[in-house]
Amino acid sequence: MNEAVQIEAPPAHPTFAEATRLWAKIGVLSFGGPAGQIALMHRELVEERRWISESRFLHALNFCMLLPGPEAQQLATYVGWLLHGTRGGIVAGTLFVLPGFFVILCLSSAYALFHETDWLAALFFGLKAAVLAIVVEAVIRVGRRALRTRFAVIVAALAFAALFFFDLPFPLVVLAAGVAGFIASHAQSAEGRTMAAAKQALADRPSVIDSNFPDVVSSWSRAIGVLGVWLTLWIAPFVVVGAILGFDNVYTAIGLFFSKMAVVTFGGAYAVLAYVAQQAVETYHWLRPGEMLDGLALAETTPGPLVLVLSFVGFMAAFRAPLGLDPLLAGLLGATLSTWVTFIPCFLWIFLGAPYVETLRNNRALSGALAAISAAVTGVILNLALWFGLHVLFSETGRYASGPLSMPLPAWHTFQPAAFLLTLLAVLLLFKLKRGIVTTLVVCAVAGWLIGSF
Repeated sequence: MNEAVQIEAPPAHPTFAEATRLWAKIGVLSFGGPAGQIALMHRELVEERRWISESRFLHALNFCMLLPGPEAQQLATYVGWLLHGTRGGIVAGTLFVLPGFFVILCLSSAYALFHETDWLAALFFGLKAAVLAIVVEAVIRVGRRALRTRFAVIVAALAFAALFFFDLPFPLVVLAAGVAGFIASHAQSAEGRTMAAAKQALADRPSVIDSNFPDVVSSWSRAIGVLGVWLTLWIAPFVVVGAILGFDNVYTAIGLFFSKMAVVTFGGAYAVLAYVAQQAVETYHWLRPGEMLDGLALAETTPGPLVLVLSFVGFMAAFRAPLGLDPLLAGLLGATLSTWVTFIPCFLWIFLGAPYVETLRNNRALSGALAAISAAVTGVILNLALWFGLHVLFSETGRYASGPLSMPLPAWHTFQPAAFLLTLLAVLLLFKLKRGIVTTLVVCAVAGWLIGSF
């Protein structure tokens, strides 16, 4: 007697209200940087609700890794768009950012008013050590997801070497990784591609968005319309602020600088922080040395993308050059402007490019290029971890340059034993005791305050 085989059916398509509630939940709980945020979305969207299959989720993630800007926020926008079109993407992407933006505004205000006090400086001494451990954890978590083949490990290692030892531009590293992945996928045998596709198909469970989900049809008229709408929204603040306050001021500088960052910041916050810190301190004089790490510590305590640290930079820049406005009001305006020009382009990239990427999701060469870019980002985050480590554990750093070699080096006599001990405490909390990021930040901040009190 044959036993009936029970076939798992896909779940019902979620309503717009159901999706909105989930995006709000993700926005409030999205601590832990891109690695934690992507893991949260994977659990909620792929494992628990099956709103999107594993293969479609990874395809979207690899595309978002290719884009400038915060990949986790763009991934939320992408899935929201797949589920409910443009309005779904706008709601998902906006709710991913708003909770953290409001929190970073409050924290930036407190920092601007009180950061020169000894007790707050001691708190941030501990927070910086915790941030270093968090970034190391991010390297491990992203690496586990992206480095599943020998080729991916080689790409990640070469990306790290290019950035750390030769100081090559990140966009060039990303482009090279994508080209290498494209070529490698072509070199793979047809049998190997077929086996890989079959293995992935078996891994997928029936989902709302899976291989049976209908393709989204795009057109040139739609692309032109998307460009017109989102480019207009992008430049609107420049016109409004310029009409009121003039164009030769800190707000224009904030808008232009962070608009440029929105175009070149591949790999999210981890990939751009070193450059922004250098420009904000040395070129624009918006921040003092060390304050970028303070801003990252603030961003680590908030939900949402870590690139919200740029909101902190915009706040401090305008707070210190208020142009006759109340300093806190000026800071609010600067933070809002920097956040606007950082995230509006993210919607443009998704709504413009996602329809075409969807139609090419079965293109093995494109998938290989996207996977190689994900591997390269692991090398980028490792580079950032070492950069942070130098600035946390040593009070002074320099740079060694000889021919094409250009790498950061510490001033060994400025080693800070207290920072090293606090970093070990953060590593113990995160890796051994499995405490959350917020708990680790709080414990290290208190420990830093205690050390500073003696």
